[in-house]
Amino acid sequence: MNNNINRESILAAANNLRWEVGENLHDTLMESIYENATTISRKVVIYPEKKPAFSIDRILDKILTSKYLGFPIMFLILGIVFWITIEGANVPSGLIATLLVDSLHPILKSFTSSFMPWWLSGVLIDGAYLAMAWVVSVMLPPMAIFFPIYTLLEDFGYLPRVAFNMDPLYKKVGAHGRQALTMAMGFGCNAAGVIATRVIDSPRERLIAIITNNFSLCNGRWPTQILISTIFIGGVAPAYAAGFVSAAAVVFVAMLGILFSLIVSWALSKTFLRGEASAFSLELPPYRPPRVLQTLYTSLIDRTIFVLWRAVVFAIPAGIVIWLVANISVNGISIANHFINWVNPFAFLLGLNGVILLAYIIAIPANEIVIPTILMLTVVNLGMAGVGAGSGVIFELDSVGDTASILHAGGWAVLTGINLMLFSLLHNPCSTTIFTIYKETKSVKWSVVSTLLPIALGFAVTFFVTQIWRILAH
Repeated sequence: MNNNINRESILAAANNLRWEVGENLHDTLMESIYENATTISRKVVIYPEKKPAFSIDRILDKILTSKYLGFPIMFLILGIVFWITIEGANVPSGLIATLLVDSLHPILKSFTSSFMPWWLSGVLIDGAYLAMAWVVSVMLPPMAIFFPIYTLLEDFGYLPRVAFNMDPLYKKVGAHGRQALTMAMGFGCNAAGVIATRVIDSPRERLIAIITNNFSLCNGRWPTQILISTIFIGGVAPAYAAGFVSAAAVVFVAMLGILFSLIVSWALSKTFLRGEASAFSLELPPYRPPRVLQTLYTSLIDRTIFVLWRAVVFAIPAGIVIWLVANISVNGISIANHFINWVNPFAFLLGLNGVILLAYIIAIPANEIVIPTILMLTVVNLGMAGVGAGSGVIFELDSVGDTASILHAGGWAVLTGINLMLFSLLHNPCSTTIFTIYKETKSVKWSVVSTLLPIALGFAVTFFVTQIWRILAH
């Protein structure tokens, strides 16, 4: 009997204790929830009779995501990033080129010529090494500047605001708002932009972002745009406005790339990749001080070195091909000249020439060597003596005027310059990007589509511009 009483008493006491603990825990939990809700409501709910608490995040968001200021600020920041990248890369690019091209190349050439046949020295040093040297000198400094800045903006919290601003626009064309972030990354390198599409969950929308990323003007194409714009666009403007006009032309081409990405995204979403734009919950993270050391590691190791290594691997065989087509002759005429003469009639319909088309074919591995290849092929095609370092040896000139003289001697006109700028924007991706597309999609079909679609568009646009130009000229 006593045992039963003791057992019942213990159970009753335990139940009372459990109830009291549970009530206390419940009360504590509810109190915490109410406190959090009150804190959040003070930040985000504005009462007419009460002045809202000061919040720097809210003030920045009102400005950066404003209907009227969001886009101008976005383009301004993008322009500043481009300017810092281009201006900041000039000196280190020149130093690396001086070391690898001007100093080390002659030493290697002299050394290998003492025990190698001329053709083997040409293939290895004038071809493979020189192409690799140009890619490193032109590609490394801009990426080492652009990627850290991009990562800092991402870490600060600004890039999610860019996606927020662009989401309605991309949604209208059947794409994903985060495609704006991948396009921005593509301005540094299209291969990195393709990898960045991993942030898009929808396979359909991710594929659209991959296919259209090539319309972002990567850093390998900026030197071509700037040089050609300076010679042919700034050259026809008054001297006092030449710099502004040529810079405006380059910015216009970059903005045109964004427009083409929207048009092609819309076309794909209505045809081969039909579907509604998916709704996604975009969390705007709080602004925070960037983590500099982590940023440097992420941008320099994970992005810059990774992409540069792939570019170098593909540039070496391109250099070999460049040297071979310029030095192997059939019936006394080099393969390069045979191809240039054969393709010239088609190239003229596009307002271009055979030299440009051949340069873009053999420079597929790296856009950075397009201008050096064009100059070398022009000299070879015209048989110009005393210019460059020999047949098959790509080169650049320090003087814009000297470069312009070679291009004018090759029959270039303002129309050629305009169409080259357009074709530089609308042509096949470089081999590094094509390989990355295949790695990301695991599909030969979509890799081929991503390769051929831009070049088909480039042919169509340059043909249209050429016909309009010639009609107006008459």
